[in-house]
Amino acid sequence: MRSVRQILDGKDTPLVTVGPDDPVLDALRRMAESGVGAVLVMEHGALVGIMTERDYARKIVLQGRASATTPVRTIMTSPVKTVTPEHRARDCMQMMSDHRFRHLPVVEDGTLMGVVSIGDLLKTVIAEQQQEIGQLQAYIAS
Repeated sequence: MRSVRQILDGKDTPLVTVGPDDPVLDALRRMAESGVGAVLVMEHGALVGIMTERDYARKIVLQGRASATTPVRTIMTSPVKTVTPEHRARDCMQMMSDHRFRHLPVVEDGTLMGVVSIGDLLKTVIAEQQQEIGQLQAYIAS
């Protein structure tokens, strides 16, 4: 099973961050421009939260707040669950399933290394299963 470090090494998606006092609208623009579903909220070089499309839908749209004037800190999820680069894909998937989220920041020695999404993990698991099936088919055929 691949490690989170190996998954991050294969990603080309930019790491998108915002500050906790940035307007939610700016965070949404950054997400749209980068094609991601979440932004990491950084303050003084430390990860303090995460804002997702789900946070926006539930805490801005449904509550009738204004995106242009509401700071990210008002709707971000904090504290953030994180993993290290040594975690395995299956462990991350289990954590995401148990806690019902789709983005998982990766932190090593207090430094933000990246983020893995449920899509990243599914791609990894599917590729590994396809490889295993190919090996089993080759074994059976020989």
